[in-house]
Amino acid sequence: MSKNAIALITLALLLFAAGCTTVTGDDTTAGDDATLLVYSGAGLKKPMIEIGEVFADKYGIGVEYTFAGSGTLITQMELSRKGDAFIPGGTPDYRIAQDKGLVGDPGYAAYHVPVIAVCKGNPKNITSVDDFTRPGLKIALGGANTTAIGRAGDKLFRAHGIFDAVEANVILRAPTINEVVVAMNMGTADAALLTLDTVNPETMDRIDLAQEDGLTLIIPIGATTFTGQPDATRQFVEFVTSDEGKAIFVNHGFPAYPDPAYEGVEP
Repeated sequence: MSKNAIALITLALLLFAAGCTTVTGDDTTAGDDATLLVYSGAGLKKPMIEIGEVFADKYGIGVEYTFAGSGTLITQMELSRKGDAFIPGGTPDYRIAQDKGLVGDPGYAAYHVPVIAVCKGNPKNITSVDDFTRPGLKIALGGANTTAIGRAGDKLFRAHGIFDAVEANVILRAPTINEVVVAMNMGTADAALLTLDTVNPETMDRIDLAQEDGLTLIIPIGATTFTGQPDATRQFVEFVTSDEGKAIFVNHGFPAYPDPAYEGVEP
């Protein structure tokens, strides 16, 4: 089988695995030439869907999303060379795409704040990530190769010198943060690393991480280098990073960028 055939099959599988959502405004019948394709981290789905709806109503430009883990999205962009904008869960993933020549300079919308999530009432008495090493605990984490939270967690565990001991308790390495949320909602895991916006207060309690651990991520967005609609894409990026766009993130539990509480966090 040729390399091109393998690449096409791989792309098809990735597109099948990823969630695709098209958003059009109430007052627009946007055609293909008036629709943007945006690659978005799966953990940003709720605010981005709303942003797409408001943007479409305001500007008459539809938005089609592909939601997946950031690593999967970068691979899709590399293989397809199609699409208009990229918004991952944090700047480390954006830099990977930038180093590959896939995206330009970003703007910044909000913060992704990692926290420890535990079952409601904290029956295992977990107080810090160091407790993740306790024998018998069931830990759910995002995949290190596909999610920003997975990479951030591995960085934290290595800094604490507990990576191997934590990994021994991991029952799930999920391709997106959404599967980690499901595991916690169902009670199949005792604890997880999630982000502030994904913690369900009905099924989980949260434990904040120390800021000195440096896990808070800034959410970037920028145009792809191969967009065929640069003006509409610039308009969308500017909307996402505007006060109106940031307010939508805040309504979904994300602190807006910049925030004095996270002044030590650099892009």
